Amino acid sequence: MALFQQIEAQKELLTGEKLNNLNLFLESGFPTKKDEEYKYTNLREITEKDYQFLPNLEHKITDSQLNALHLGEADFDYIIFINGKLHPNLSRISFENVELFSLKNALSDSNKKGEISKYFDTIANQKQAFINLNRAFASDGFFLKIAKNQIIEKPIHVFYLSQSQTQNTFYNIRNLLIAEEGAHVEIIESHHNFDETYTFTNSVTEIFSDKNSKADWHKLQNDSEFSYLMDHTFVKQERDSLATVNTFSFGGKLTRNNLDFIHNGENINSFMNGITIIGKNQLVDHHTAVHHKTPHCESYQNYKGIFKDNSKGVFNGKVYVDQLAQKTNAYQQNNNVLLNEGATIETKPQLEIFADDVKCSHGCTVGQLNEDALFYLRARGIGKEKATALLLVAFAHDAMQNIDIEPLKKKISALLTEKLEVDFQI
Repeated sequence: MALFQQIEAQKELLTGEKLNNLNLFLESGFPTKKDEEYKYTNLREITEKDYQFLPNLEHKITDSQLNALHLGEADFDYIIFINGKLHPNLSRISFENVELFSLKNALSDSNKKGEISKYFDTIANQKQAFINLNRAFASDGFFLKIAKNQIIEKPIHVFYLSQSQTQNTFYNIRNLLIAEEGAHVEIIESHHNFDETYTFTNSVTEIFSDKNSKADWHKLQNDSEFSYLMDHTFVKQERDSLATVNTFSFGGKLTRNNLDFIHNGENINSFMNGITIIGKNQLVDHHTAVHHKTPHCESYQNYKGIFKDNSKGVFNGKVYVDQLAQKTNAYQQNNNVLLNEGATIETKPQLEIFADDVKCSHGCTVGQLNEDALFYLRARGIGKEKATALLLVAFAHDAMQNIDIEPLKKKISALLTEKLEVDFQI
Protein backbone atom coordinates (compact mmCIF):
# COMPACT_ATOMS: atom_id res chain seq x y z
CA MET A 1 0.00 0.00 0.00
CA ALA A 2 1.51 3.36 -1.01
CA LEU A 3 1.91 6.08 1.60
CA PHE A 4 -1.05 8.13 0.32
CA GLN A 5 -3.42 5.19 0.83
CA GLN A 6 -1.94 4.56 4.27
CA ILE A 7 -2.55 8.19 5.20
CA GLU A 8 -6.10 8.07 3.86
CA ALA A 9 -6.76 5.02 6.01
CA GLN A 10 -5.88 7.06 9.12
CA LYS A 11 -8.94 9.31 8.74
CA GLU A 12 -11.08 7.21 11.03
CA LEU A 13 -8.47 7.55 13.79
CA LEU A 14 -8.35 11.36 13.78
CA THR A 15 -10.80 13.99 15.00
CA GLY A 16 -11.13 17.76 15.25
CA GLU A 17 -8.34 19.96 13.94
CA LYS A 18 -6.08 17.02 13.09
CA LEU A 19 -8.78 15.57 10.86
CA ASN A 20 -9.31 18.96 9.19
CA ASN A 21 -5.59 19.21 8.44
CA LEU A 22 -5.55 15.67 7.07
CA ASN A 23 -8.44 16.51 4.75
CA LEU A 24 -6.53 19.59 3.51
CA PHE A 25 -3.62 17.32 2.67
CA LEU A 26 -5.81 14.73 0.97
CA GLU A 27 -7.33 17.43 -1.26
CA SER A 28 -3.94 18.23 -2.76
CA GLY A 29 -1.96 15.02 -2.22
CA PHE A 30 1.80 14.80 -2.44
CA PRO A 31 3.54 17.31 -4.71
CA THR A 32 4.61 15.89 -8.08
CA LYS A 33 7.04 17.05 -10.74
CA LYS A 34 4.14 18.94 -12.30
CA ASP A 35 4.27 21.30 -9.31
CA GLU A 36 6.76 24.11 -9.98
CA GLU A 37 8.25 23.88 -6.47
CA TYR A 38 8.98 20.15 -6.97
CA LYS A 39 9.85 20.27 -10.65
CA TYR A 40 13.28 18.74 -10.10
CA THR A 41 12.58 16.55 -7.07
CA ASN A 42 10.78 13.25 -7.58
CA LEU A 43 9.19 12.03 -4.35
CA ARG A 44 8.01 8.66 -5.68
CA GLU A 45 10.85 6.82 -3.99
CA ILE A 46 9.48 8.04 -0.65
CA THR A 47 5.75 7.88 -1.29
CA GLU A 48 5.60 4.38 -2.80
CA LYS A 49 6.95 2.73 0.36
CA ASP A 50 4.91 1.44 3.30
CA TYR A 51 5.49 3.00 6.73
CA GLN A 52 4.42 2.49 10.31
CA PHE A 53 2.95 5.60 11.92
CA LEU A 54 3.48 4.48 15.52
CA PRO A 55 7.16 3.61 16.04
CA ASN A 56 8.33 1.04 18.53
CA LEU A 57 9.34 3.13 21.57
CA GLU A 58 11.75 0.56 22.95
CA HIS A 59 15.39 1.10 22.15
CA LYS A 60 18.88 -0.15 22.94
CA ILE A 61 20.79 3.11 22.62
CA THR A 62 23.94 2.86 24.74
CA ASP A 63 25.95 5.60 26.42
CA SER A 64 28.84 4.90 24.06
CA GLN A 65 26.56 5.37 21.03
CA LEU A 66 25.31 8.67 22.42
CA ASN A 67 28.82 9.83 23.22
CA ALA A 68 29.96 9.03 19.68
CA LEU A 69 27.31 11.40 18.29
CA HIS A 70 28.50 14.40 20.27
CA LEU A 71 30.92 16.80 18.61
CA GLY A 72 33.67 16.40 21.18
CA GLU A 73 32.27 19.22 23.27
CA ALA A 74 32.62 18.96 27.03
CA ASP A 75 29.83 21.20 28.22
CA PHE A 76 27.11 21.60 25.56
CA ASP A 77 23.52 21.17 26.60
CA TYR A 78 21.46 18.71 24.59
CA ILE A 79 17.93 17.48 23.88
CA ILE A 80 17.48 13.84 22.90
CA PHE A 81 14.57 12.30 21.02
CA ILE A 82 14.51 8.53 20.52
CA ASN A 83 11.94 6.96 18.21
CA GLY A 84 9.95 10.18 18.09
CA LYS A 85 9.78 10.76 21.85
CA LEU A 86 11.60 13.32 23.98
CA HIS A 87 13.73 11.72 26.72
CA PRO A 88 14.24 14.30 29.51
CA ASN A 89 16.33 11.82 31.53
CA LEU A 90 18.90 11.68 28.71
CA SER A 91 18.74 15.43 27.97
CA ARG A 92 20.49 18.28 29.75
CA ILE A 93 19.50 21.94 30.01
CA SER A 94 21.61 23.68 32.64
CA PHE A 95 20.57 27.32 32.19
CA GLU A 96 18.14 29.30 34.27
CA ASN A 97 15.37 31.35 32.67
CA VAL A 98 14.98 28.72 29.97
CA GLU A 99 11.72 26.86 29.47
CA LEU A 100 12.01 23.46 27.80
CA PHE A 101 9.03 21.18 27.35
CA SER A 102 7.95 18.35 25.14
CA LEU A 103 5.69 20.18 22.70
CA LYS A 104 3.13 17.41 23.07
CA ASN A 105 2.96 17.95 26.84
CA ALA A 106 3.03 21.74 26.54
CA LEU A 107 0.05 21.77 24.16
CA SER A 108 -1.93 19.58 26.54
CA ASP A 109 -1.13 21.83 29.53
CA SER A 110 -3.86 24.48 29.92
CA ASN A 111 -1.39 26.90 31.52
CA LYS A 112 1.12 26.59 28.69
CA LYS A 113 -1.27 26.23 25.79
CA GLY A 114 -2.43 29.85 25.99
CA GLU A 115 1.14 31.14 25.82
CA ILE A 116 2.14 28.81 23.02
CA SER A 117 -0.94 29.65 20.93
CA LYS A 118 0.44 33.20 20.44
CA TYR A 119 3.19 31.66 18.33
CA PHE A 120 2.30 28.11 17.34
CA ASP A 121 1.14 27.70 13.74
CA THR A 122 1.24 31.45 13.06
CA ILE A 123 4.03 31.52 10.44
CA ALA A 124 4.05 27.97 9.03
CA ASN A 125 2.62 28.09 5.51
CA GLN A 126 -0.75 26.35 5.59
CA LYS A 127 -0.86 25.96 1.81
CA GLN A 128 1.96 23.41 1.74
CA ALA A 129 1.01 19.74 1.67
CA PHE A 130 3.71 18.54 4.05
CA ILE A 131 2.82 21.25 6.59
CA ASN A 132 -0.76 19.99 6.75
CA LEU A 133 0.50 16.43 6.96
CA ASN A 134 2.65 17.43 9.91
CA ARG A 135 -0.29 19.16 11.57
CA ALA A 136 -2.32 15.97 11.27
CA PHE A 137 0.29 13.54 12.58
CA ALA A 138 2.86 15.48 14.64
CA SER A 139 3.45 13.42 17.77
CA ASP A 140 6.18 15.32 19.58
CA GLY A 141 8.91 17.93 19.37
CA PHE A 142 10.18 20.60 21.70
CA PHE A 143 9.06 24.00 22.93
CA LEU A 144 12.04 26.14 23.96
CA LYS A 145 11.71 29.69 25.26
CA ILE A 146 14.69 31.90 26.11
CA ALA A 147 13.74 34.67 28.55
CA LYS A 148 14.34 38.37 27.92
CA ASN A 149 18.04 39.34 27.82
CA GLN A 150 19.12 35.78 28.64
CA ILE A 151 22.39 34.88 26.91
CA ILE A 152 22.76 31.13 26.39
CA GLU A 153 26.52 30.82 26.26
CA LYS A 154 26.61 27.11 25.39
CA PRO A 155 25.00 25.67 22.24
CA ILE A 156 22.12 23.23 22.58
CA HIS A 157 22.45 20.09 20.44
CA VAL A 158 19.15 18.42 19.48
CA PHE A 159 19.44 14.73 18.51
CA TYR A 160 16.71 12.78 16.70
CA LEU A 161 17.52 9.07 16.94
CA SER A 162 15.72 6.08 15.44
CA GLN A 163 16.54 2.53 16.49
CA SER A 164 14.92 -0.91 16.84
CA GLN A 165 12.41 -0.33 14.06
CA THR A 166 11.67 -3.47 12.07
CA GLN A 167 9.53 -1.57 9.56
CA ASN A 168 9.92 1.69 7.64
CA THR A 169 8.88 4.48 10.00
CA PHE A 170 7.16 7.82 9.39
CA TYR A 171 8.12 10.55 11.90
CA ASN A 172 6.40 13.93 12.17
CA ILE A 173 8.31 16.40 14.33
CA ARG A 174 7.13 19.86 15.40
CA ASN A 175 9.37 22.40 17.16
CA LEU A 176 8.89 25.92 18.50
CA LEU A 177 11.76 28.23 19.51
CA ILE A 178 11.16 31.66 21.05
CA ALA A 179 14.05 34.04 21.70
CA GLU A 180 12.60 36.96 23.64
CA GLU A 181 13.91 40.52 23.42
CA GLY A 182 17.72 40.65 23.83
CA ALA A 183 18.06 36.85 24.15
CA HIS A 184 20.81 34.82 22.44
CA VAL A 185 20.66 31.10 21.60
CA GLU A 186 22.39 28.62 19.27
CA ILE A 187 20.88 25.28 18.27
CA ILE A 188 22.54 22.34 16.52
CA GLU A 189 20.22 19.73 14.99
CA SER A 190 21.13 16.24 13.75
CA HIS A 191 19.24 13.07 12.73
CA HIS A 192 20.56 9.51 13.10
CA ASN A 193 18.95 6.29 11.84
CA PHE A 194 20.60 3.20 13.39
CA ASP A 195 18.50 0.69 11.41
CA GLU A 196 18.46 -0.62 7.86
CA THR A 197 14.77 0.09 7.54
CA TYR A 198 13.85 3.47 6.10
CA THR A 199 12.86 6.52 8.11
CA PHE A 200 10.86 9.35 6.59
CA THR A 201 11.02 12.45 8.80
CA ASN A 202 8.64 15.34 8.13
CA SER A 203 9.82 18.17 10.36
CA VAL A 204 8.33 21.66 10.91
CA THR A 205 10.11 24.29 13.03
CA GLU A 206 8.95 27.82 13.86
CA ILE A 207 11.55 30.29 15.18
CA PHE A 208 10.65 33.68 16.65
CA SER A 209 13.49 36.15 17.10
CA ASP A 210 12.30 39.15 19.10
CA LYS A 211 13.78 42.67 19.18
CA ASN A 212 17.56 42.78 19.47
CA SER A 213 17.77 38.99 19.83
CA LYS A 214 20.10 36.51 18.16
CA ALA A 215 18.96 33.03 17.13
CA ASP A 216 21.26 30.65 15.22
CA TRP A 217 20.21 27.20 14.00
CA HIS A 218 22.77 24.80 12.54
CA LYS A 219 21.50 21.74 10.63
CA LEU A 220 24.04 18.91 10.48
CA GLN A 221 22.60 16.46 7.93
CA ASN A 222 24.73 13.33 7.79
CA ASP A 223 22.26 10.49 8.20
CA SER A 224 22.37 7.00 6.69
CA GLU A 225 21.38 5.90 3.17
CA PHE A 226 18.10 4.64 4.67
CA SER A 227 16.87 8.12 5.60
CA TYR A 228 14.55 10.64 3.98
CA LEU A 229 14.15 14.13 5.42
CA MET A 230 11.53 16.76 4.58
CA ASP A 231 12.42 19.84 6.62
CA HIS A 232 10.47 23.11 6.89
CA THR A 233 11.89 25.98 8.95
CA PHE A 234 10.16 29.35 9.36
CA VAL A 235 11.90 32.31 10.99
CA LYS A 236 10.12 35.52 11.99
CA GLN A 237 12.36 38.40 13.04
CA GLU A 238 11.59 41.64 14.84
CA ARG A 239 13.52 44.92 14.81
CA ASP A 240 17.32 44.82 15.29
CA SER A 241 17.42 41.02 15.44
CA LEU A 242 19.92 38.66 13.85
CA ALA A 243 19.07 35.12 12.78
CA THR A 244 21.12 32.47 11.01
CA VAL A 245 20.33 29.06 9.55
CA ASN A 246 23.35 27.03 8.42
CA THR A 247 22.65 23.79 6.55
CA PHE A 248 25.41 21.21 6.10
CA SER A 249 24.18 18.33 3.93
CA PHE A 250 26.40 15.25 3.62
CA GLY A 251 24.19 12.20 4.23
CA GLY A 252 20.70 10.85 3.79
CA LYS A 253 19.15 9.36 0.66
CA LEU A 254 16.86 12.32 -0.11
CA THR A 255 16.83 15.63 1.74
CA ARG A 256 14.59 18.61 1.07
CA ASN A 257 15.20 21.83 3.02
CA ASN A 258 12.48 24.50 2.91
CA LEU A 259 13.51 27.75 4.59
CA ASP A 260 11.46 30.94 4.99
CA PHE A 261 12.62 34.16 6.66
CA ILE A 262 10.03 36.84 7.43
CA HIS A 263 11.10 40.40 8.32
CA ASN A 264 8.83 42.29 10.68
CA GLY A 265 10.89 45.35 11.67
CA GLU A 266 13.78 47.55 10.64
CA ASN A 267 17.53 46.83 10.91
CA ILE A 268 17.13 43.06 10.65
CA ASN A 269 19.96 40.79 9.52
CA SER A 270 19.36 37.29 8.12
CA PHE A 271 22.03 34.78 7.15
CA MET A 272 21.59 31.50 5.25
CA ASN A 273 24.62 29.37 4.43
CA GLY A 274 24.83 25.87 3.04
CA ILE A 275 27.44 23.27 2.13
CA THR A 276 26.37 20.15 0.24
CA ILE A 277 28.72 17.29 -0.57
CA ILE A 278 26.95 14.15 -1.80
CA GLY A 279 27.57 11.16 -4.07
CA LYS A 280 26.08 7.86 -5.26
CA ASN A 281 22.35 8.48 -5.91
CA GLN A 282 21.74 11.04 -3.17
CA LEU A 283 19.58 14.11 -3.69
CA VAL A 284 19.64 17.38 -1.70
CA ASP A 285 17.14 20.13 -2.53
CA HIS A 286 17.41 23.62 -0.97
CA HIS A 287 14.42 25.94 -1.33
CA THR A 288 14.87 29.30 0.41
CA ALA A 289 12.77 32.45 0.63
CA VAL A 290 13.39 35.80 2.32
CA HIS A 291 10.45 38.15 2.72
CA HIS A 292 11.74 41.73 3.03
CA LYS A 293 8.72 43.64 4.30
CA THR A 294 10.39 46.51 6.17
CA PRO A 295 13.14 49.08 5.39
CA HIS A 296 16.85 49.02 6.26
CA CYS A 297 17.26 45.24 6.41
CA GLU A 298 19.84 42.82 5.04
CA SER A 299 19.83 39.19 3.98
CA TYR A 300 22.74 37.03 2.86
CA GLN A 301 22.52 33.61 1.17
CA ASN A 302 25.61 31.61 0.25
CA TYR A 303 25.21 27.97 -0.81
CA LYS A 304 28.03 25.75 -2.11
CA GLY A 305 27.55 22.31 -3.65
CA ILE A 306 29.96 19.52 -4.58
CA PHE A 307 28.34 16.60 -6.42
CA LYS A 308 29.88 13.21 -7.18
CA ASP A 309 28.78 10.02 -8.97
CA ASN A 310 25.08 10.18 -9.91
CA SER A 311 24.01 12.59 -7.19
CA LYS A 312 21.67 15.49 -7.79
CA GLY A 313 21.35 18.93 -6.28
CA VAL A 314 18.59 21.52 -6.46
CA PHE A 315 18.74 25.14 -5.35
CA ASN A 316 15.86 27.61 -5.64
CA GLY A 317 16.46 30.79 -3.68
CA LYS A 318 13.87 33.55 -3.64
CA VAL A 319 14.13 37.12 -2.38
CA TYR A 320 10.93 39.19 -2.14
CA VAL A 321 11.30 42.94 -1.56
CA ASP A 322 8.08 44.72 -0.64
CA GLN A 323 7.35 48.25 -1.83
CA LEU A 324 7.83 49.51 1.73
CA ALA A 325 11.22 47.78 2.14
CA GLN A 326 13.44 50.63 0.93
CA LYS A 327 17.21 50.49 1.64
CA THR A 328 17.13 46.69 1.48
CA ASN A 329 20.45 44.95 0.91
CA ALA A 330 20.01 41.36 -0.30
CA TYR A 331 22.75 39.02 -1.53
CA GLN A 332 22.24 35.54 -2.94
CA GLN A 333 24.84 33.20 -4.40
CA ASN A 334 24.88 29.52 -5.35
CA ASN A 335 28.11 27.94 -6.65
CA ASN A 336 28.45 24.29 -7.63
CA VAL A 337 31.12 21.84 -8.76
CA LEU A 338 30.27 18.63 -10.63
CA LEU A 339 32.96 15.99 -10.19
CA ASN A 340 31.45 13.26 -12.40
CA GLU A 341 29.48 13.20 -15.63
CA GLY A 342 26.49 11.61 -13.92
CA ALA A 343 26.14 14.39 -11.32
CA THR A 344 23.59 17.18 -11.94
CA ILE A 345 22.49 20.46 -10.35
CA GLU A 346 19.36 22.51 -11.04
CA THR A 347 19.81 26.05 -9.76
CA LYS A 348 17.40 28.96 -9.93
CA PRO A 349 18.06 32.15 -7.92
CA GLN A 350 15.13 34.59 -8.05
CA LEU A 351 14.49 38.24 -7.14
CA GLU A 352 11.09 39.94 -6.94
CA ILE A 353 11.63 43.63 -6.16
CA PHE A 354 8.89 46.24 -5.72
CA ALA A 355 11.05 48.94 -4.08
CA ASP A 356 13.33 51.31 -6.00
CA ASP A 357 16.07 52.12 -3.46
CA VAL A 358 17.67 48.74 -2.86
CA LYS A 359 20.89 46.80 -3.41
CA CYS A 360 20.06 43.26 -4.49
CA SER A 361 22.20 40.74 -6.32
CA HIS A 362 22.03 37.08 -7.18
CA GLY A 363 24.09 34.63 -9.13
CA CYS A 364 24.97 31.01 -9.68
CA THR A 365 27.78 29.01 -11.21
CA VAL A 366 28.02 25.38 -12.30
CA GLY A 367 31.26 23.87 -13.50
CA GLN A 368 34.34 21.83 -12.79
CA LEU A 369 37.55 22.63 -10.96
CA ASN A 370 39.85 25.31 -12.32
CA GLU A 371 42.45 23.43 -14.37
CA ASP A 372 45.07 26.19 -14.02
CA ALA A 373 44.78 26.11 -10.22
CA LEU A 374 45.02 22.32 -10.23
CA PHE A 375 48.12 22.46 -12.47
CA TYR A 376 49.69 25.08 -10.16
CA LEU A 377 49.34 22.79 -7.12
CA ARG A 378 50.51 19.67 -8.95
CA ALA A 379 53.57 21.53 -10.27
CA ARG A 380 54.59 22.01 -6.65
CA GLY A 381 54.65 18.32 -5.91
CA ILE A 382 51.11 17.87 -4.59
CA GLY A 383 49.35 14.73 -5.84
CA LYS A 384 46.22 15.07 -7.97
CA GLU A 385 43.87 13.69 -5.32
CA LYS A 386 45.15 15.96 -2.57
CA ALA A 387 45.35 18.98 -4.90
CA THR A 388 41.73 18.39 -5.93
CA ALA A 389 40.65 18.14 -2.30
CA LEU A 390 42.50 21.35 -1.39
CA LEU A 391 40.69 23.26 -4.11
CA LEU A 392 37.32 21.83 -3.09
CA VAL A 393 37.90 22.67 0.56
CA ALA A 394 38.84 26.22 -0.39
CA PHE A 395 35.72 26.37 -2.58
CA ALA A 396 33.44 25.38 0.32
CA HIS A 397 35.26 27.26 3.05
CA ASP A 398 33.59 30.69 2.87
CA ALA A 399 30.21 29.10 3.63
CA MET A 400 31.69 28.18 7.04
CA GLN A 401 32.84 31.66 7.99
CA ASN A 402 30.04 32.51 10.40
CA ILE A 403 30.26 29.28 12.44
CA ASP A 404 31.44 30.44 15.84
CA ILE A 405 31.08 27.04 17.56
CA GLU A 406 34.56 25.54 17.41
CA PRO A 407 33.57 21.85 17.87
CA LEU A 408 30.97 22.22 15.11
CA LYS A 409 33.51 23.85 12.79
CA LYS A 410 35.93 20.97 13.44
CA LYS A 411 33.17 18.44 12.74
CA ILE A 412 32.27 20.09 9.44
CA SER A 413 35.95 20.19 8.48
CA ALA A 414 36.33 16.49 9.33
CA LEU A 415 33.26 15.63 7.25
CA LEU A 416 34.63 17.63 4.33
CA THR A 417 37.82 15.57 4.34
CA GLU A 418 35.86 12.33 4.84
CA LYS A 419 33.46 12.99 1.97
CA LEU A 420 36.32 14.11 -0.27
CA GLU A 421 38.21 10.94 0.72
CA VAL A 422 41.45 12.60 1.74
CA ASP A 423 43.66 11.99 4.77
CA PHE A 424 44.43 15.49 6.00
CA GLN A 425 42.58 17.73 8.45
CA ILE A 426 41.62 21.31 7.62
